[in-house]
This record gives sequence, C-alpha cells and structure tokens, in this order.
Amino acid sequence: MSKTTILTIVGARPQFIKAAAVSRAIRNSADFSEVMIHTGQHFDEMMSDVFFRELEIGRPALNLAIHGGTHGAMTGQMLAGIENCLIERKPDWVLVYGDTNSTLAGALAAAKLHIPVVHVEAGLRSFNRRMPEEVNRVLTDHVSALLFSPTVAGVRNLEAEGITRGVHHVGDVMYDAMLHAQKRSREMSTILADLGLEEDGFVLATVHRAENTDNPARLQAVIDAIATNAGGLPIVLPVHPRTRQAIARSGTKLGAIRAIDPVGYIDMVRLLDGAKLVLTDSGGLQKEAYFARRPCVTLRDETEWIETIEHGWNRLWTTPDWKPRSDIAEYGIGRAAQAVLDAIRAHRG
Repeated sequence: MSKTTILTIVGARPQFIKAAAVSRAIRNSADFSEVMIHTGQHFDEMMSDVFFRELEIGRPALNLAIHGGTHGAMTGQMLAGIENCLIERKPDWVLVYGDTNSTLAGALAAAKLHIPVVHVEAGLRSFNRRMPEEVNRVLTDHVSALLFSPTVAGVRNLEAEGITRGVHHVGDVMYDAMLHAQKRSREMSTILADLGLEEDGFVLATVHRAENTDNPARLQAVIDAIATNAGGLPIVLPVHPRTRQAIARSGTKLGAIRAIDPVGYIDMVRLLDGAKLVLTDSGGLQKEAYFARRPCVTLRDETEWIETIEHGWNRLWTTPDWKPRSDIAEYGIGRAAQAVLDAIRAHRG
C-alpha cells in the first residue's frame, strides 16, 4: 500500500514547535510521508532556522520567503505560493497549525483545490474579532475536514458554530514537544549561566502581539506591568523583532528590564524551567509555562487558554487574584501527535 502524503504548512515559531511533535510521529510511521512548506513568516535565524535544528525537524522542501507587509498582502502572496505547491505535489492531506496568516493561507489554498484540511489546535476562541488570529482560526476551522482540539472547550466552541463532523479532542501537541525538549535543555543549554541568572530567581517576559506593540501608550503600560509584577526580581525579555521596532519607534522606557535577542527553543525551555514567573502575551508560552509548572500572567484582556486560568496557573494582567492550582488533565499525557495520526488513518479508512 502506498503511503499517505501529508503536506504541512508552517511559518511561525509556535508552528515549528507543534510540527516537531507530529513530524516525529510521521517519521516513525510506516504508512505516512510528509512534505513541509515554510511560508517564511518568521524568517531570521533566531525565529526560524534554529528551531529546525534544535527540534530535529527535516529542512522544508520549499521556503516561500514571504514576510512583512499588511495582513492582506502577506496572506494573498502565501495563498498563491502554496496553491502552486499543492498543484505540483498533489498531497492527500494538507496539515496546518494554529492561527497565523500561514495557517489561513494553507487552509484556503487546499480547500479551493478540494484537498482535505487537517487543523491542529482547532476550536480555540478569544471571542475578540479585532485579533487577526481570531479571524484566521475561525475561518480555518470552517474549511477543515479534520479538527484536532487540545481542549474540551475547543470542542464545545466548534459545536456552537455547527461544526461536529471530524472533530477530535486529542490533547496538546505542544506538550509532546515540551516533554521531548525539557531533558535536552538541561543537558545542552547554558543560558542561565551565560546571563548570570539563578534558578527560580528571575522573571521571564515576552511581548509581541500587535494589540500591545502598535500603540505606544499600551506598550508602555505593558512594560510597566511587567516591572510591577516582577516583585523586584531580575526580568529577562527576549525581544521579538516587531517589539524591538516598536520600542525604538515609540521611545518606550524599559527601565530595569533586561532585553536580549530572541532565543532558540532549547534555551527558551531552559528559561521557562528556571523562571519564578512568566509574563507574556503569547498563547503558546502560556501553555508552555504550565507545562513547566510555572505561574504565568497573561498581558492581554482575554485568553483562549481558559483552562490555565481555571486551574490557577495563569491570570490576566487585569485580574489581581490567582485561583487554587491543579493539574490540567485535558492537555493529555504527551501522546497528542500519535492521536492525530491515528485519527487521520481511521478517517482514511
């Protein structure tokens, strides 16, 4: 029997991490093969190339090198480039992750060519349509044939929108990746020593979303909130390229916050493991903080990852109190990637 070909679309850091887990499961299978296309949405060394090396992902078959510009321009260019790839490669499935412009472009290109779409991390909702990510994830879900949700809430969100066929709760593939990386990070990473940081003696922060970086007053408020919540501990801020530009443009004052260049996944996992507290507007890092069992303050007015709040590991920056902490069973036990392949195999019949 010939192998089932999955064409995977990636473009941004969180997608590289998720793809590492599923691609590993594909490589270990006897009946699947994978072609990976990188849109180029995250393009520099520390936001892209380092992840492929550290996460042991095979080099993409093609890098479209599309980045910058407006959301419409970027998504349109990606749509055209991915469509050409799909026409040439003729895969059995197209797999997309998360909620970026790369996600939407891959899903639309496949759907228009009648190639079934697999959406990993389906069903998440912030219920804030001003977020580009919310628009991307809703539209992607509505053209997908198989929808893999990491949470029970995600399944309920899809049901509320009339999507019930092809929906599976499989747990979180980022947990698979984190479990694989934690041991390696303690063996390989020297970042705590390099930065002079003590275990459990510093705060890790990240800021990158447009809602926090595009308005100078909002950006300064976020930076001030990081300092306020740190409780006097040293603060390390790996600076996203968008954020670095916004800080320079607006003259935002960082105060005692220590800004460093973006770091690879292994170093980021080590920073997570060593931090006392995480402050972030990243969806992925909220979960990764939980996987490392580190409390997190989300620098947004809402979150898709409501389980992290309900179980006491996370709170919004507008909410002063924490709930009691408990484990989040629905994220799974680190076998979500295998569950994804098993469901595709069953659907294929």
